[in-house]
Parts: sequence; structure tokens; C-alpha cells
Amino acid sequence: MALNRFPNRQTIIMKTSKLNMKQKLANITLAACLMMAVTLIARAADDADLKTEVNNAIARFKEVDPGISTLFQTSAGYAVFPSVGKGGLIIGGERGKGLVFEKGKLVGEATLTEASIGAQIGGQIFSQVIFFETPAVLDDFKSGKFTMDAKVNAVVAAEGVDKSAKFQNGVEVFVLPKTGLMGQAAVGGQRFKFKPLAQQ
Repeated sequence: MALNRFPNRQTIIMKTSKLNMKQKLANITLAACLMMAVTLIARAADDADLKTEVNNAIARFKEVDPGISTLFQTSAGYAVFPSVGKGGLIIGGERGKGLVFEKGKLVGEATLTEASIGAQIGGQIFSQVIFFETPAVLDDFKSGKFTMDAKVNAVVAAEGVDKSAKFQNGVEVFVLPKTGLMGQAAVGGQRFKFKPLAQQ
């Protein structure tokens, strides 16, 4: 009895199906790797842009009020948000991303959020820097659940204002308007999320 040397139709279909499955898995793996690479490149570019924006914001604060340089040198740490967006009609909100420094050394990234209800008209974009009076207050901020005390007000940066500004509940806040119509400097209620440098 002669053996059938040629595979039957079912065998061919099964082999073809396995090859297609392997090809699909290879394509999915390749697509995932490419997406991860693009994400990492985009994140690196965003991080570089944020660092540049933060450095520019610090330079602007020092240019407007040279005396503020002392706070950058002597405070336990500081958080700089180069572009905080604020706006709304009746319901207002803020959001911004910044970097956190401890004794001048970058230690992480922070996001700022706030939601408030009131008679607000227009919008505003401003830079904000928060100085921490003690390591304990900075550690509290880095805990990831920091909310600015309702009594804290920000000082609009201008030449010489640093001399009269005082720490309130362990923080001293300066803002520098970039655009917009909202002139209030109240920062009470702002909420922050901190991400350590190692987790970025």
C-alpha cells in the first residue's frame, strides 16, 4: 500500500494558520516596541521642554525681583510651575506641571490642580514658585497629598517684594503673570501630586 506523501488539505490549513498566528504575534510585538520607543522619545522631549521652561521661569523671577535669589539658595526646597493655566466663567480651575528641587537639586515632578466656584471672568496664565521653609514641609509636599492652606496668598513678583513677603504655614508663594485678565493671587486650595525622579 502506497503512502500518501502529500499533506492533505486540513494539514495545510493548520500549518498556514500557525504561520499566520506567529506573524501576527511578531507584528504585534514589533508594534508594541515601536509604540514604547515613540512614547519614551516623546517623554524625553517633554521632560527636556519642561526643564527649559522651569529654568526660564526661574530666570524671569530673578530678573523681576533680584532679591528672590536668596530664597532659591536658602530655602529647604522649592517647586517651580512655569505655566499654570487658570480660567473660567463661574467655575474656575487651575492646572500646571512643574519640577521640585531640594537644596537646589532636582528631586521630582509635580502637578498642580485646583477647582473653585465663584464669580470669575476671563483667563490667566502665570508662573508660580513655592518655597519650603523647612525639610519637614518639603517632605509633606513630597508625600503626594499636599493641599495649599486656604489662608495662603501668593505674592505677585516685583522688585523688592521679597523683603516684605513672609512664610505662611511653612511656604512662601510667588506668582508672575504671563497672560490673562485674572489678577487674583489666592492660591489656597491648590492640590499637588508629586512623582519622585526615580519613578519618571
